[in-house]
Amino acid sequence: MKKIKISAVAYTNTKAFIYGLIHSDIINKIDLSLDIPSDCATKVITGQVDVGLMPVAAIPLVPNANVVADYCIGSDGAVNSVFIFSDVPVHEIKTIRLDSHSRTSNNLAKVLLKFYWKQDVEFTTDPTVKTNAIVLIGDRTFGKKDAFAFAYDMGQEWKNFTGLPFMYAAWVANKEISQEFKDEFNAALKFGLDHREEVLKDLQQVDNFDLKDYLFNKLQFEVTDDRTKALKLFLKYIEELEHIKV
Repeated sequence: MKKIKISAVAYTNTKAFIYGLIHSDIINKIDLSLDIPSDCATKVITGQVDVGLMPVAAIPLVPNANVVADYCIGSDGAVNSVFIFSDVPVHEIKTIRLDSHSRTSNNLAKVLLKFYWKQDVEFTTDPTVKTNAIVLIGDRTFGKKDAFAFAYDMGQEWKNFTGLPFMYAAWVANKEISQEFKDEFNAALKFGLDHREEVLKDLQQVDNFDLKDYLFNKLQFEVTDDRTKALKLFLKYIEELEHIKV
């Protein structure tokens, strides 16, 4: 049997999923690679892998895209790892450096700044350019909130804006995947989530950051109707941004 090639994100928010895959028989049926979100998306888009836990903003770029799991990376309010860090209040931000790791978080920042905060901001990806603010995601944000004058948790700001939860990444395939495999894949992901206590024991503690609260409370993993609704709304806002060339 040909193995299903899968790309997953190497961040802490995915550790439970990885635990489930590694500790289930499905590990013998997959070829698993760990990547940053942007590389995960590229691999799914270009067909280097069959399935990826990819930033949702890139889903429209995937040929034959279909979500193959009942689980995702999401939150309902603050997520504590997807931020706009700023030297000034949000209504004074004029320039912002985007995060090279994730298309979703960069687009979420653009959506919030344009449609929620009504700000016209210049964006850059150049790390040498001095800006008022930066987008930063994942483990690199842990314990960093106090290092900046202002920290805007984009999960919370999206909730304030729309009243909805958010989906940051979904398990997306670029081809049809058998129902038998999807059932086994979902069971493995659930096994990992059910064993988050074991996952937590293996994580290195971080100063000024509550890993247990992050894994059990801030992160939410189920693909719900509201989270799917939020995804559709988010993609609609991205389309509007592209139309007005922000």
